[in-house]
Amino acid sequence: MLDRHNRVLQIIGVIVLALLILPLGIVVVTSFGTEATISFPIKGFTLAWYANIWTQPAFVSGFQSSLTIALLASLLALLIGVPAVYALTRFNIPKQGWFQTLFLSPTLIPEIVIGFALYQTLVISWRLPLWPSLLIGHLLLCLPYVIRLVTSSMLHLDPHIEEAAWTLGTSRPHAFFTIVLPNIRTSIVAAFMLCFINSFNNIPISLFLNGPSQNMLPTAILNYLQNNYDPTVSALSVLLMLFTAALMILMERLLGVGALTTTGTNA
Repeated sequence: MLDRHNRVLQIIGVIVLALLILPLGIVVVTSFGTEATISFPIKGFTLAWYANIWTQPAFVSGFQSSLTIALLASLLALLIGVPAVYALTRFNIPKQGWFQTLFLSPTLIPEIVIGFALYQTLVISWRLPLWPSLLIGHLLLCLPYVIRLVTSSMLHLDPHIEEAAWTLGTSRPHAFFTIVLPNIRTSIVAAFMLCFINSFNNIPISLFLNGPSQNMLPTAILNYLQNNYDPTVSALSVLLMLFTAALMILMERLLGVGALTTTGTNA
């Protein structure tokens, strides 16, 4: 085991934390600068750049689109991934390894390649609208997280608990909802959070499946930076950090993620 009192490890930990936190701190500070370009250290203090966010229609519509796509893709990934994992871990399905590889294959391919392939197939060949194409692309991005996390929980869940419920007269579907899902809800919540955050912040897939009628927030930020280098982007980044932190706190308050994790560790 690692010695928590090891001075070298403490120094390395502090350096790593500094490299992670300092850039975020600089972004926060630059969002309050009065100069027309992003600069550090800042001169003066203003909240004008935060107000400027709401005057940019691309940011507002992009946030709405990214939020909708991220929520739907995450929920669809759970609806597809959880039953798929249950079937692969509880039934004697031939070539289970092949199915696992198929579900996890999007993680083995660069996202920019996936985005280009989806653009060529869904938009050019099949002529699907951009909105369903984006949803399919983000679903492929989210599904591996669900498969990996839920599979780990299912493999650690004792199947005899479910079998005991069957012997007491519970049907298999009822046992799935009352026995299996409550015992793996920690991994389900974690998978949803990972799916949502990765989908909301995704650039490569959104970049290829973006268009005049469908704009995502990451691509809207990139387009804005091509013509402007003012602290509006820093202010928007701060709001996104607060949004992500608030979402994680809300999920923990409503679902008790911390308590569930502690319970799982003690078990």
